[in-house]
Amino acid sequence: MENFAQLLKQYAEFIVRVGCNVQPGQTLIISAPLAAAPLARLCVRSAFEAGARDVRVDWSDDDVTRTRMELGAEEALCDVKPYVLRSYLDYAESEGSVCVLSLLANDPEAMAGLDAGKVSRVSAARRKALRPWREYTMNDRVQWSIAAMPSPAWAKKLFPDLPEEEAVEKLWQLIFDTCRVTGGDPVHAWQAHLDRLKTLQNKMNALDLESVHFESSNGTDLTVGLADGAVWESASSVSEKGYVFLPNIPTEEIFTAPHKDKVNGVVYGTKPYIHGGQAIKGFHVTFKDGRIVEYGAEENEALLGEILDTDEGARHIGEVALVPASSPINRSGVIFYSTLFDENASCHIAFGASYPGTTRGGTTLSEEELTARGMNQSLIHEDVMIGAEDTRITGLTRDGRTVPLFEGGEWVLA
Repeated sequence: MENFAQLLKQYAEFIVRVGCNVQPGQTLIISAPLAAAPLARLCVRSAFEAGARDVRVDWSDDDVTRTRMELGAEEALCDVKPYVLRSYLDYAESEGSVCVLSLLANDPEAMAGLDAGKVSRVSAARRKALRPWREYTMNDRVQWSIAAMPSPAWAKKLFPDLPEEEAVEKLWQLIFDTCRVTGGDPVHAWQAHLDRLKTLQNKMNALDLESVHFESSNGTDLTVGLADGAVWESASSVSEKGYVFLPNIPTEEIFTAPHKDKVNGVVYGTKPYIHGGQAIKGFHVTFKDGRIVEYGAEENEALLGEILDTDEGARHIGEVALVPASSPINRSGVIFYSTLFDENASCHIAFGASYPGTTRGGTTLSEEELTARGMNQSLIHEDVMIGAEDTRITGLTRDGRTVPLFEGGEWVLA
């Protein structure tokens, strides 16, 4: 690929300086699989050049993770020692504070064929143990960002007919394109994109919606009531210290909080949902008064059930997000088998916890106060894609007006 080294360097600098927005004196914690080492190394350098006090990299490996899951005792895998939590909190509570970056380069089906229940329970145990740390990210108390680079396994999953080297190069090109790096000036390209999303966000908030209604020819007929005080958010977030950051690279969504007890109807998934290295395909869920009362899937239905049984909140949703079918990710025609990308190709909902920031003043409220507004509480937050090319969305305002939002999968909001 022409100018690959330069594009990779620009991508890393954008991730660190705009995505995480690393500040002088902060520690950056990077989580990365070994396959992401080339990008992680550049991010480390960029962070130090931005004034980071220190950079810590926590490495992982798909093969080791799979072997542990396959052969390790579930009791041992679920026994998350206190030092794991403290390894984050010690930095978060320090004077310089912390920001975190997750780099993805995993095999989308690294856990395929393993005990789905075991995979889900181990994942739930880790989330439970790290819940105090998750409150920092869910409440945007610290800057955090997620970005990706190709691995051979991921590239071959997407392009099985290509030689490995060509598949990796093609996936790199897609990532550079959808993350607005290809033009050589990602900062300005992203600023224009963020301005467009902010305009839509402001229009949605001005409507003062009570609910949104999804319809598609695949059978989706879903009404999502919104939480009390719900506010629509877009790509960028602001930490409690006032630093702007981008949680997801790329991102195309406008999103808010459903009311946990006011979701009714049926919705069909339109893209595979990857969880713990396994793909759930052809799924649907049915809601009554906010709770999932029936579900099914063409592939990995048992895993879907395990996820929905994580806790009571897992059968309710904590996010509804609007993404047009014309998004760059969807226009690529590629199913990425990565939620980071696929959720930004399609409207989606999330099983589990609400983001406190999607209700007015939510980051300052207690869990009880959030629940009273209809915000959902759960150990999980799992995005699943529901948008189709013919999706129609209407909004019901609190003064009783019906407003068209989407027709044919596209924004029509005036």
